[in-house]
Amino acid sequence: MSFRRNLVRARGHIVFLVALVSGLALVLWLETLGDPPQAAEQVAPAETATETPPAQAETVPETETAGPDIMAPFEAVDPLPLAVRGQSTTRDMRHARIAWTYFENNVNADTGLANSVHDYPSTTMWETGSYIVAVLSAERLDLINEAEAEDRLTRVLDSLSRLRLFEDTLPNKAYHARTLALVDYSNTPSERGLGWSALDIARVVAALGLVERNHPELAPQVEALLGGWDLDRMVQDGELIGTNVIDGETRENQEGRVGYEQYAAKAMMLFGYDVYRAYEVEDNLMVQEVAGQPIPVDTRLHRGTTPAFVVSEPYLFDGMEFGFDARSHRFATAIYRAQEARFEETGELTAVTESHLNGAPYFAYASVWGGGESWAVLTFRGERIDDRRTVATKAAFGWDALFGTDYTARLVEAVAAVADPEKGFAEGIYEASGEPNTSTTANTNAVVLAALAFKAHGPLMRQADQ
Repeated sequence: MSFRRNLVRARGHIVFLVALVSGLALVLWLETLGDPPQAAEQVAPAETATETPPAQAETVPETETAGPDIMAPFEAVDPLPLAVRGQSTTRDMRHARIAWTYFENNVNADTGLANSVHDYPSTTMWETGSYIVAVLSAERLDLINEAEAEDRLTRVLDSLSRLRLFEDTLPNKAYHARTLALVDYSNTPSERGLGWSALDIARVVAALGLVERNHPELAPQVEALLGGWDLDRMVQDGELIGTNVIDGETRENQEGRVGYEQYAAKAMMLFGYDVYRAYEVEDNLMVQEVAGQPIPVDTRLHRGTTPAFVVSEPYLFDGMEFGFDARSHRFATAIYRAQEARFEETGELTAVTESHLNGAPYFAYASVWGGGESWAVLTFRGERIDDRRTVATKAAFGWDALFGTDYTARLVEAVAAVADPEKGFAEGIYEASGEPNTSTTANTNAVVLAALAFKAHGPLMRQADQ
């Protein structure tokens, strides 16, 4: 009885030993059959993949960097020191007052929203985010007091809460700044709307995060506003998703390329959204050397047809609003140095980014690298318009605030010529003709204010140095 009782007690160990011996025997038997056909299983998905358009493989240059060492070129970049000066000069304050004039002229009395372009009562979530940044920056520069800043921000929050959302989900891509009506890009009323832009919404979400940081008394209104937007719809599996209306059908699409995508991801992280794939870069990154600098370029196509482009703007926003992380600091340093090197080589002042134009096609991306080449200037649809390259006011002020070099000081001196005390700063100077790009916008004047606030106090997300 004692033996049987012990046998029962040991049954678990016995089963384990039997399974172990059986498994070992099975492995030894399988090894006699030769190698399994793993190669065929691994190759098949690559041969049948349809997610990447064939055109992308054709347009990606053979010099791209790939593989596990994709970040190695950037590890060799020595980040430039930040140039927070802790004070504003007399010239800084003169420039700040000129930039703030734009918003004194272009904020609508009925809604508290700013026009995207001087005297043009249309806005997007991007421009609304820019206006919020302008208000916070003007407050830090003592152009307005705390009470006025709070009043302006409250009016923006109230209007945003009253917007008719696209399909009752998220803000439409464009609104009439005076009536809050859904509009198309010509500012014509649109009953259905255009869809939503994940990047534009992330831009205003970033600005709302800055509101909570600088005006915590407004946090309940911010939370109530965002609670009424279905932000879960634009964050799917760690990516940012926008929509377009095509042939009457709402279609979803991934939004964002390296630079803008990571800035937008940081914004969504402020409110607890999982955007791990949007913040990551390595899966969609190639390196293009421009003027001796490693430039981070997205391998995905812009609008499915044109190699992606690299401009200054998302890095300016990242540094001045959030403060760089180690990766974006290196990316920004390389992108800035390439522009400085182009000047040293050609004598052409270079400060490139996206800009509104004062004539058709009215908008351009002046790139460090884009469309398959360095220094390309592209329309939204990917056509080349290199004669519209602009020494951009916002790039000049932004780089000067962040890095404060002799070259950036020269840029600011050049674009100071397009300052209009009655209207604000114009977009910049056309490189080819030397004539001013006289379009005057909310985005540019907001960046000028943010840059000047950064010089004196550091990133908007952090406590201002008093």
